[in-house]
Amino acid sequence: MDKIRVMLIDDQVLLREGLKTIVNLQDDMEVLMEADNGQMALEMLKDTKIDVILMDIRMPVMNGVKATAAIKKYYPGTAIIILTTFDDDDYIIEALSNGADGYLLKDIDAHILIESIREAHGGQMMLPAKIASKLASHLMDKHIYLPQKLSEQVSDLDALTQRELEIGKLMSEGMSNNEIAKQLYLSEGTVKNYVSEIYSKLGTNNRMHAVTMIMQLLEQNN
Repeated sequence: MDKIRVMLIDDQVLLREGLKTIVNLQDDMEVLMEADNGQMALEMLKDTKIDVILMDIRMPVMNGVKATAAIKKYYPGTAIIILTTFDDDDYIIEALSNGADGYLLKDIDAHILIESIREAHGGQMMLPAKIASKLASHLMDKHIYLPQKLSEQVSDLDALTQRELEIGKLMSEGMSNNEIAKQLYLSEGTVKNYVSEIYSKLGTNNRMHAVTMIMQLLEQNN
């Protein structure tokens, strides 16, 4: 099985060394590259394909917010997890609006970090509920979701089954597929199938776009 190729972008050398040790202890992932700012990372990415990036927000030369936008423009298939000591909503929301796939504080447990890398590689978005709610509101305020306010396929909640709506609400609370599966006593594979069906009905393949649209539908039906 191919390993998940990881890149670390942070200007703190000791932190990068600690993260590299944690990641390289896993059988299914490996740190291939390190950079101390976003501009350096962009140059390095020209030569090596990376699956998941762990990136700080506050860095010299090019910070994580700008780097996220640039990396997603040129390498949209690379997942980016914002990893920071700063619980700064404005920075976090801006980075996520630029395409970041998740946000974690640097003081999280190692096993949560590792699982988050796996989830990001699998196409899931990892967000604390507080940030998920604020981001969805931000995207709606800025009209950042889909070209149409709603997919032509969906104009009311009746398009989603009761189970799909239940899962959609849990997604809007920032829960991962694994957490939803435990909450509803389902297998993770079953939840993934429901999420795929939700995406299909909403006309998107982006988790936050789907969450935003579900929240909008809920507001319209209140």
